Amino acid sequence: MNALEYFNARLEATISPMDYLKLASTDPDKYFLIDVRNGPDHVKTLTIKDAHIIPQQELQDRLDEIPKDKEIIVYCWDVWCNTAAKVASFLLERGYQVKELTGGIAAWKEMNFPITDLTQNDHISDSCGC
Repeated sequence: MNALEYFNARLEATISPMDYLKLASTDPDKYFLIDVRNGPDHVKTLTIKDAHIIPQQELQDRLDEIPKDKEIIVYCWDVWCNTAAKVASFLLERGYQVKELTGGIAAWKEMNFPITDLTQNDHISDSCGC
């Protein structure tokens, strides 16, 4: 793979926070955003506004919640996390149209884009979910 092929493949497989926010605001019914982060709920109190929370470890049992007629956008913690890439691969193998949100929730928060504080909604449980 040469450099051009690499960058074209990368652009096809990812979407930046700015691009997602712009596209989702013009056509919100086209996208289905999923927070796929694993780990205890107490470290995941913030999520991207309107994201569906389906941790990677629950994905296999919750596929029926993910629409096949929308573009799926997955995200995890940060650029160092590969959970979203693993989920994207898993969903692509099952016929979904998927992109990874670059930078994860860390990039989203850094840009001060809309988030939801789950502690304000009493959705935090005491179970680890690990």
